[in-house]
Amino acid sequence: MDPNATPTATDPMDIADAAAQGDCLPDCPVQRAAQVVDGKWTTLIVRDLLGGAKRFSELQRSVGRVSPRLLTARLRLLEQEGVLTRSVYPTNPPTTDYALTEHGWRLHAVIAAMAEFGLAAQARDQTVAALAAEAAQAAAPDPRSRVHRLR
Repeated sequence: MDPNATPTATDPMDIADAAAQGDCLPDCPVQRAAQVVDGKWTTLIVRDLLGGAKRFSELQRSVGRVSPRLLTARLRLLEQEGVLTRSVYPTNPPTTDYALTEHGWRLHAVIAAMAEFGLAAQARDQTVAALAAEAAQAAAPDPRSRVHRLR
């Protein structure tokens, strides 16, 4: 990127380069995207809806240890942002399904990038743990050694 050029609002690479140099646009699209996917549970909700529409109880089970109140708040926020739709069916009790909108499906690439990063982080964690175990084993005295300390 030309250091004297003004970043365009349409080229994601220009925006990323400008942000890396501390010169993001006044209305930074990365900040706007972060507002939508903010929170621990939001990306997990989107991840689970990539597999198709789900009921509230299915989302609660698949997302993990989220309270019903917080899950409801996140689902409402994502609905307001146009990321998902909420369909209520007149059954007894009422059935509610959640599904990604076309706008929500744009987050598929974000979730895929997070999965790729997560795999790399897991591999790194395993390497670090293996090296730490190896170092601890090398530092420990050999239990087969016949050298005993006298007190």
